[in-house]
Amino acid sequence: MLIDLHTHSVASDGTQQPADVIASAVEAGLDVVALTDHDTTSGWEEAADAARRLGMVFVPGTEVSCSWRGISVHLLSYLHDPENAGLLGEIEHARASREHRAERMVELIARDYALTWDDVTAQASEGATLGRPHIADALVACGHVASRDAAFETILASGSGYYVGHYAPDPVDAVRLVRAAGGVPVFAHPRASARGRTVGDDVIEAMVDAGLAGLEVDHRDHLPEDRARLREIAASHDLLVTGSSDYHGTGKQNLLGENTTGPAAFERIEAEGTAPPIRP
Repeated sequence: MLIDLHTHSVASDGTQQPADVIASAVEAGLDVVALTDHDTTSGWEEAADAARRLGMVFVPGTEVSCSWRGISVHLLSYLHDPENAGLLGEIEHARASREHRAERMVELIARDYALTWDDVTAQASEGATLGRPHIADALVACGHVASRDAAFETILASGSGYYVGHYAPDPVDAVRLVRAAGGVPVFAHPRASARGRTVGDDVIEAMVDAGLAGLEVDHRDHLPEDRARLREIAASHDLLVTGSSDYHGTGKQNLLGENTTGPAAFERIEAEGTAPPIRP
C-alpha cells in the first residue's frame, strides 16, 4: 500500500485543482493520499468527490502555519472537524494575517519592480490562501525572476528588505487545538534546515506533552542524519513516523510518492482521528 500524506492544491500554494491532485495520485500508483493545504479545508469536498470516483482513499488534512520565537513551524492535522470553532478561528486569524502581509510585501516590492496586487491575485484560485508563493509566481509571470525557487532565494527571502512577518499560532497551542478538534497532529518536516532555522528537541518535547502524534521523518528536505535523529525522538516518545512528498504540482520539484507512510502509521492516524478517511 502506497500512502502519501502531504500534498497541496490551488486552495493554497499548489498548482493543480484538488481533483487533479487526486487524479495525479492515482496515476502515480498511490493507494492513499492526503490533501493538506495551508490553513484551509476548502479543497476537501472536491478532492473527496474525485477520490470516490477514482477509487482512491482520501485523508482530509490541513497544514497549520505556526511560529516559535520567529521560527516557522508547520503542523499537519489529519481527520479533524473542519467546523471546530477553536481551530477554525486560529486558522482564519493566520490566513487573514498572511494576506495582509502579502499585500504589504507587494507594496514594498513595487517600489523596485513593476508588480501589482492584481498580478498576484491572478496567480491564485478563488478562496486560496494568498502568500509568498503567489507573489513568486507573479514575479515569474512579470519576468523579474526565472522561477518560484529563484524568487524565494532573492526577493522573497526572509532576510530581504521586502520581507514582512505575519501572525501564526504557537505550535504547542496548535497541537492542543488540533486535538480538541478531533484531529491527529504531525510535525511537518521538522529538520528542514534548508528552509531556514528549525526548532530544537525541547520544542518537540513540549509539543509531545501537548498531544503531538507523530513526526514527518521521510521528506526530501531531511538529510540522512536528520531522519535518523527524528526516528530516535519518535521511538523515545512513541510517536508515529510518516513520510510524504509535500507535493505542489509544478510549484516544486517534489514528486508524488517520493516518500511514503507505512500502513501501521496510517492505521494509527485513522484510529485517533474523529472523522474517517473517505473511501471509494
